[in-house]
Amino acid sequence: MANVPHPLSEILLGVSSESCPNIMNFHCHTICSDGSLEPELLIAQASQRGLQHIAITDHHSTQAYHPMTEWLARRSNQGLPVPRLWSGLEISCLLKGCLVHVLALGFEVGHRALHTYNQNNSATGGSLQAKAVKEAIHEAGGLAVLAHPARYRVRHELLIDAAAELGFDAGEAWYDYDFQTNWHPTPFICEAIDDQLKGLGLMRTCGTDTHGFDLSGR
Repeated sequence: MANVPHPLSEILLGVSSESCPNIMNFHCHTICSDGSLEPELLIAQASQRGLQHIAITDHHSTQAYHPMTEWLARRSNQGLPVPRLWSGLEISCLLKGCLVHVLALGFEVGHRALHTYNQNNSATGGSLQAKAVKEAIHEAGGLAVLAHPARYRVRHELLIDAAAELGFDAGEAWYDYDFQTNWHPTPFICEAIDDQLKGLGLMRTCGTDTHGFDLSGR
């Protein structure tokens, strides 16, 4: 990527185990993929909870982005507080022969580089490789994040190392692998992931991965 820091970078440097779900949430879903909430209802809930930053990362779809920006504009025009909405997309790809998910954050919505990954289905062929996904995200001006590194059949240590070698920007450090009703980062696993990411010079994100009706859980 260019030497100019991405505008989201400064925000991610402040991510900690306490950031989610009430301050930041960079991983959640609407009915535009496999979530339960309409885009407007999700962003309304985020606003009511007082979130400062949020990204909706529907699988292979950015359909929710524009309805939410319009909702936020109306609320802001009324003088009411709103969170900063960052563009998001969850993309399936192959990393070390393992099917993983990558979060694209803070990219130009509608950019041609991400067209292949914004068709409601996984890509095929060479486009399915993690290197191709990372390059497309960067070309669109976004950050490439390895989602929930400890949810795959390959050990998270190996996947994070591979992502770093490919030039990924970050990993999802704080995640609830126990899928509790009230989100809470999983001890030890998340701390180990956070430490590894720091050691590799990668940024860390957090997210509830909400698919249901409440942003405080999955």
